[in-house]
Amino acid sequence: MAEKDTSKKEEKEIKTVKKTKTVKEPKEEAVREVIVEKKVGFNYLEVIVIMIITLILGGVIGSFVTYVSKDNRKTNNTNSSVVDTNKYPEGLDEFLKTYNSILEEYYEKVDEKELIEAGINGMLEYLGDDYSVYMNKETTKQFNEQVEGHYKGIGVEITTSEDHTEITRVFSNSPASKAGLKAQDVFLKVDNEDVSNKNANEISKLIKESGKTEVKVVVKRGNEELTFTLKLEEVIIDTVETEIFEKNGKKVGYIGVSVFASNTYEQFKEKLEKLEKDGIDSLVIDVRGNSGGYLTTVTDMASLFLNKSKIIYQLDTKGIVEQVYSRTKESRSYPIAILVNKYSASASEILAAALQESYGAKVVGTNSFGKGTVQRAYTLESGATIKYTVQKWLTPKGNWINKTGIKPDIEVELDEEYSLNPSNETDKQLQTALEEVTK
Repeated sequence: MAEKDTSKKEEKEIKTVKKTKTVKEPKEEAVREVIVEKKVGFNYLEVIVIMIITLILGGVIGSFVTYVSKDNRKTNNTNSSVVDTNKYPEGLDEFLKTYNSILEEYYEKVDEKELIEAGINGMLEYLGDDYSVYMNKETTKQFNEQVEGHYKGIGVEITTSEDHTEITRVFSNSPASKAGLKAQDVFLKVDNEDVSNKNANEISKLIKESGKTEVKVVVKRGNEELTFTLKLEEVIIDTVETEIFEKNGKKVGYIGVSVFASNTYEQFKEKLEKLEKDGIDSLVIDVRGNSGGYLTTVTDMASLFLNKSKIIYQLDTKGIVEQVYSRTKESRSYPIAILVNKYSASASEILAAALQESYGAKVVGTNSFGKGTVQRAYTLESGATIKYTVQKWLTPKGNWINKTGIKPDIEVELDEEYSLNPSNETDKQLQTALEEVTK
């Protein structure tokens, strides 16, 4: 199937890239990065101080600049938000004087929070890096749901079509699955409020941000209207799916990975071992449409296949290159193929490159996205997040794939037949990978 255009769709209850064997374009809010680590606790002013010091020194924020004491902040007049410029290093004066002047003298009322957000945005935009960004509280929440792999809700993925919002996926062991909600159920009401004309994001907020412990929803299923009362609970997002294919008289395990969330490794390891107990002879790993996630997650996953003498990737920090080796005593030796496409980015590319260069796996599909950098994320006290690039990552052989991507060993496009009739049989990329690992 040709990559599906989802630009007019909106995700609802959980914003995550849904990955199935039906190949589709990731949603606009896809992760597209690897995160080295996440830290919390900085307030807006501390972030401004840290980032300006960093820009003055001419580099990206380093580990040596980690905290600026709140005790250094104090007022110099009746406006509690005005900053005493004498308490900070030389070089910050112009910025802080501008901040104070605007708050005190601008002819219209200024929102202090938005002014600071604009300042942070400006510093990050100065870096000229698409992956160094400021995310407000709402965007941070959506981002965290993707990369953490869990959230509090009823356990459905919902999408807005032309004239309605419907469930596209029900997560296993969730309140929705236990109550009997199904894919293609159309939302009509949430807590007696008509939502038939609301989009997915609006319905998501009604469900998740109601402040209640349970919610009543009315859905349309065929010609029926059904009512469900659901408790809001912690929902684990399934980021890994598996299947077994018979090909050329052999059993091939299939593992599809939708995102490298914090809980993806555990799901991947458990399902891989289950496939092996079922007697697979080879494996296909599908990361088509997978836009990235945590660096630690992909490192652990790649380590399952490589012994400790093998390099998974290399990290280039301002010209200092560190080789990162497999972490476990585990290794595998059966044939592996990895499915990629132009939406396979970042952590997906790390896994594909590691298995291609250090394991001998075959990469099948089309050229990957080309995301060769690593980000660090800091969550502020306000709930917003700053995210910025700290390193380049290189393949085991030292190649930097940024903006070029990983070239498949076997290049295969999805054709019109798959677009008209998407199935395993018409998926030429999948069929080519199955053929390759059963030679």
